Amino acid sequence: MAIKDNSVNIKGDGAAKAAGTYHHGDLRAAVIAAGLTRLAEGDGAELGLRALARDVGVSATALYRHFPDKEALLDALADEGLRRLGALQAQAWLKAGGGRAGFKATGATYVRFAHDEPALFRLSFTRQMPERYADDAGDGSEVAYNLLRAGVGEALPGVENPDTAALHAWALVHGLAMLILDRRIEWDEAMVEEVVGLTFGGID
Repeated sequence: MAIKDNSVNIKGDGAAKAAGTYHHGDLRAAVIAAGLTRLAEGDGAELGLRALARDVGVSATALYRHFPDKEALLDALADEGLRRLGALQAQAWLKAGGGRAGFKATGATYVRFAHDEPALFRLSFTRQMPERYADDAGDGSEVAYNLLRAGVGEALPGVENPDTAALHAWALVHGLAMLILDRRIEWDEAMVEEVVGLTFGGID
């Protein structure tokens, strides 16, 4: 669908608010925020461009310059989920002081994020496929993986293959997260800490 102009078409009851809030540079961010809100509402939330356009008080046409289709919108939401996960893990790493304690904290944070944001977690790990990126921009997972790779080096010194060790640790926390999301086991903070500790440096 062609875009006739670059203006944001404000309409509806939220027009006055939207007009004072959105500029060309932050409409994308506003739509992503609205999408995250809908995701948090549950599995039945509508994530189409028209629904989100209504949420932010603009026309659907205004969104096409940022999201050419629903697939692009879902990818953007998934990417934001990975960025949030990475930010939370970075905070946990720093708060624990890095090293072995920081490594364990990033693992527990991964599982906690899945428990607290189940829909966003599932979307983030089902949408972000390498073939969807024609350029080298990557996705939002860089921070999380770099922390994992660094954690292996600090918490498991002397490991023969850091990449294999990192994959082992990732598989552990992702598998534990999915068991909890699929209700195969109950959420238990202490249990998560203990299980993560077995792989992320051992139990004190």
